[in-house]
Amino acid sequence: MYSTIQFVHSIWAYLVVIILVLATFNALIKFFGGKEYGAKDMRLALFTLIVSHLQLLIGLVLWFISPNGLQAIQANGMGGLSSPARKLAVEHPFLMLIAVVLITIGYSKHKKKLVSTPKFKMLAIFYTLALIAVLAIIPWNQWF
Repeated sequence: MYSTIQFVHSIWAYLVVIILVLATFNALIKFFGGKEYGAKDMRLALFTLIVSHLQLLIGLVLWFISPNGLQAIQANGMGGLSSPARKLAVEHPFLMLIAVVLITIGYSKHKKKLVSTPKFKMLAIFYTLALIAVLAIIPWNQWF
C-alpha cells in the first residue's frame, strides 16, 4: 500500500506543478495585460485548487504510513532526525501545507472581487507565493 500511495503522490505532483504554473502565469499575464476575467480563468483557478487539495490529502495519508514521515519522528524524535530525514518528515509537509493554504486563500479572495483586475491580482499574488513554496521544497533528488 505504501509504494502505491507514494507512486500516486509522485505522479499527482507533476499535475499539481503543471497546473499551478499554468494558473500562476495565466493570472500574471492577464493581470499585467489588463484582460477580462472569464469562465476559463475561473475553471483554471478552481482546478488548481482541487488538484492541490487532493495532493494534500494523498500526502497526509503518505505521511502517516511512510517510514519517512510520522514513523521516523516517533522512532528518532525530532532531535534525532538527520537533515534529509527532517526535510521529508517535517519541512516538506509543512511548506506544502502552507502552499495549499495560500492557494485556498487566493482562490477565496479572488471570488469576492467584482472586476477582473483585482481578481487576477489576488490569484497572481497568492498562486505565485504558493508556486515559490512548492518549487522550494520539492525533493528534486527523488523526483527525477
